[in-house]
Amino acid sequence: MTSGKMIEALLKKGVKIPVPETVEIGAEVSPERISGEGVVIHPGCRISGSSTLISKGCRIGTDGPATVRDCLLGPEVKLGSGTFAGAVFLKGANAGPNSQIREGCLLEEEAGCAHCVGLKQTILMSFVTLGSLINFCDCLMAGGTSRRDHSEVGSSFIHFNYTPNQDKATASLIGDVPRGVMLNQPPIFLGGQGGIAGPVRLGFGVVSAAGTVLRRDCPEDNRLLAEGKPRPASIPFTRGAYRSIRRKLHNNILYIANLAALRRWYLDIRVLFIGEDFPEELWKGAVGVLEAAREERIKRLNQLAEKMPASARLLKDSDEDFSRSAAEQEEFHRGRPEMEKALRDGFEDAGEAALAGPCIEKVKEGIGSLGPDYVRVIQGLSPEVSARGTRWLQGIVDKITDAALRPLPSLARIIDNPGA
Repeated sequence: MTSGKMIEALLKKGVKIPVPETVEIGAEVSPERISGEGVVIHPGCRISGSSTLISKGCRIGTDGPATVRDCLLGPEVKLGSGTFAGAVFLKGANAGPNSQIREGCLLEEEAGCAHCVGLKQTILMSFVTLGSLINFCDCLMAGGTSRRDHSEVGSSFIHFNYTPNQDKATASLIGDVPRGVMLNQPPIFLGGQGGIAGPVRLGFGVVSAAGTVLRRDCPEDNRLLAEGKPRPASIPFTRGAYRSIRRKLHNNILYIANLAALRRWYLDIRVLFIGEDFPEELWKGAVGVLEAAREERIKRLNQLAEKMPASARLLKDSDEDFSRSAAEQEEFHRGRPEMEKALRDGFEDAGEAALAGPCIEKVKEGIGSLGPDYVRVIQGLSPEVSARGTRWLQGIVDKITDAALRPLPSLARIIDNPGA
């Protein structure tokens, strides 16, 4: 079907296309996957990709031309302008003008960003809001209870996800999945003109002062973080030599374990909400993003492991004593296949049935009384049920983390001393 015939078919369905001659729709796009109810495609838009899904009430190109390729849009999603590829947007998610949202992104209910924001391999859980002029790749962020009480990233913020040694084993966990999915945690605020040098872990309720670049973990909740400019320094730097990988490795494993917990939540809890506001295609797309995110993070860890023999040699040749770090890096390289197997196997772990079962049943009861409104049902769970659900998911995270570190005995000490 040509673009012109496709547009004609969509107009007959009820899709509003104010200037049809300026819109281009690929022949591979299925008109059955585009709702005719309240959908508006503004001038200058290009839509392509056989997996593209556009649900009721979506508005595309409200602020200028938008290119949408293989994206899945839930109800009432608003895309201002820019490029959107391989991303999943749940109900009410939004992106402002000149956005670039690429593969591996999942924006949950009412999450969104203002103008000139770049995202890739990033998960924004419900309500999380990004300001303007932001680069926020390779992150998972949670926190907040509503659009008025949400985690926020201030304008001109950067997540630094590429190191001088040219690796991207840098994903940052801002909040966590086991507590974040309950939609009852205090919001996180990252002040504008700041940044994170990944991988970093932050607790709920953390506030970073404007202009702060975070380089250290703060898994404790409700902390105010402020760091000044680095002191002037000129110290030896050997490209390819990693002085320590302990915190980097631990944070990457924890990130993957949290992805597994979120996937399990989608498989056992989110699946119960499949319906008009959460079609099965959208659910499958979200699960697919989480599985692709696992592959991305494992790939980056494997690439890091391949650098370890050369790094260990450089450390051994150094005038300083880095013997422990060199030994740990060699151990990481040797143990990588077993570690990878543990990370993959963990994605199939359903967790403790005694904790999962009652939580699932209470969600079903909530749907029966409140309807399939995800936010209302989850926030309507009692504190006891929410705590049980958190223990269920945290058990999955802990089990995966322990199994992944088992073939790395000297590196496993970072569980007891995560700041090392």
